[in-house]
Amino acid sequence: QVQLVESGGGLVQPGGSLRLSCAASGSIFSFYGVGWYRQAPGKQRDLVARITSGGSTIYADSVKGRFTISRDNAKDTVYLQMNSLKPEDTAVYYCSVQVFGTDYWGQGTQVTVSS
Repeated sequence: QVQLVESGGGLVQPGGSLRLSCAASGSIFSFYGVGWYRQAPGKQRDLVARITSGGSTIYADSVKGRFTISRDNAKDTVYLQMNSLKPEDTAVYYCSVQVFGTDYWGQGTQVTVSS
């Protein structure tokens, strides 16, 4: 059973920064791609960024140049550095990994960008 735990969310003013962490049980992140997603109230869950096992990354157009996804295989943790935050970045952020065809999700961490 894969367990993911997100942390690092909170309340931040526009233009501020946060770093989210996604920790996994067991050494799985070095073998699988990991994605960060977000879901705002009343909206669907969308991909924000993804990093492959080889370190390649993709980003949603809305966060390019502001967010950076990275991984520390030794700590089995994936990070999402979020800079220049905007009110429209407010959402619950989830990390996810697919292992043998099964999608695993964390419980989510709330990010609120407001003055």
